[in-house]
Amino acid sequence: MGTGVTDVTDDDFEAEVIGSDLPVLVEFTADWCPPCRQMGPVLSALAAEEGERLKVVQLNVDHNPETTHAYKVLSMPTFVVFRGGEPVKSMVGARPKRRLLAELSEVLPDAVFRPEL
Repeated sequence: MGTGVTDVTDDDFEAEVIGSDLPVLVEFTADWCPPCRQMGPVLSALAAEEGERLKVVQLNVDHNPETTHAYKVLSMPTFVVFRGGEPVKSMVGARPKRRLLAELSEVLPDAVFRPEL
């Protein structure tokens, strides 16, 4: 887990994600997934830069089957953006920070992302 990135579980998903005042980017991840590990520094940087506007969390699919199945996650990493307790965007696969920022800006128009960084 990277700096600024919180681990969530089946037990606290409702409170941490659904009940969050901020939009939340959830990475559905697994310890055995190399692309998931590649995303660690990207998510840490995103959490550090956009922490006031976006919450970044990870959910280990092997340890949290209820939430994983509830959102029909089949591939890792899968990213789901929640806003107002509802999933508003889903993305599958590792991606560079610039692309992730661009995709987030599509669903978070109130956030002033800086994709040039």
